[in-house]
Amino acid sequence: MKIIIPLAGFGSRLRPHTFSKPKPLMNVAGTPVIGHVINMFKDVEVDEFIFITGYMGNHIQDYIRTTYPSINTRFLEQKQLDGQSSAILLAKDFVSGPMLIGFADTIVETDLTKINPETNEAIAWVKKVKDPRRFGVVIKNSDGYVTQIIEKPDSMNNNLAVVGFYYLRDSQMLMTAIEQQISNDKQTKGEYYLADAMQLLLDQGMQMQTNEVEVWEDCGKPDSLLETNKYLLEHGHDNSAQVQSDGFVIVPPVNIHVDARIINSVIGPHATIGANCTVTSSIVKDSIIEQGARIEDTVLTQSIIGRDAHVKGRFSTFNVGDQSALGFE
Repeated sequence: MKIIIPLAGFGSRLRPHTFSKPKPLMNVAGTPVIGHVINMFKDVEVDEFIFITGYMGNHIQDYIRTTYPSINTRFLEQKQLDGQSSAILLAKDFVSGPMLIGFADTIVETDLTKINPETNEAIAWVKKVKDPRRFGVVIKNSDGYVTQIIEKPDSMNNNLAVVGFYYLRDSQMLMTAIEQQISNDKQTKGEYYLADAMQLLLDQGMQMQTNEVEVWEDCGKPDSLLETNKYLLEHGHDNSAQVQSDGFVIVPPVNIHVDARIINSVIGPHATIGANCTVTSSIVKDSIIEQGARIEDTVLTQSIIGRDAHVKGRFSTFNVGDQSALGFE
C-alpha cells in the first residue's frame, strides 16, 4: 500500500512560527508533527510514502530522510497551492491499487490493520464535532454508506467530520475523478478540495464506509497545538522518569530533551522543552519551548516559544517566533 501525505501549505494560522519553519516541523511532545503522523503507520505494510511538499519543502525532506532513513519515500513539489486535489494528483504516475491519504496537520488514533481490500472499497475516518463548519462532513444512508461529503458546510445539521484520512482500493479511480474535477473547475471557496473529487466517485456508485475515531488531535493553530501537546504527554510521551532533575522540579507529564539545561525552575505539567534550551529561575507549564530558546525569571503558561528565542521577566502567555527576544524588568 502507498501513503500520500500532502503538506505543502504555508501554515498561516501558526504564524509567527511558520515564517521560519514549515508547520509539519512544529515540535509537539518532543517530536515534530510530521514524525507523529509517520509513526501512525508503523503497523501497516507501506510500499512507499509520497510526500507532497511546497513551502520550505527542503526542510521537511531533510528531516524525514535523516530521521526515517529506512522507509521508502518520494517527494513531489506542489508549486501552485490551489488545493488538496491538485496536490494529490501529482502522485498519479506513482500509484496503483490501494492507497491511504493522510493530512499532515492532524494526529488520529485508529487501527489501520483492519483495512480489508476485499470488503472495503473506500473508507473515510470520521469523528463527531460540536461545530462542523471548519471541516468536511459526511452524510450516510440507512445502510451506513456515505452518500455525500460537504466541505466546510454553512449549517450545523451534520456533525460527522472527516478527520483527514481516506482509504481507496483503486487509487487511479480517484486520480481520474480529480482530473474531472479540475477540468470542470469544481472548486469550493476558491480551492480544489478532495471532498469534491470524492463526491464525484460517490455519485458514480463508489461504496464508502466510515470508521469513527476516538482521538483526533489538530495541530493547525496555536491553541490546538497546545491541546495536542497536552494529550500526547498524557498518553505515552512523558519522559519525566528518565530526566535527571537535580536543581529543579518536574510536575509530570513533561517531555524534556536530554540536552536541555534547567536551573532553579519548575517544569510542568504539560510542558515540552526542546534541545539546547536553557530555563533559569522560571515556571513553565502548558507550553512548548522550541530548540535553543532561553527562558529567564518568568512564569510561562499556554505559550509557544520559537527556536533560539529569548524570554525574560513577568508572568505571561506568549506566542513567540524563532530568534525573537522579549524582556521585561
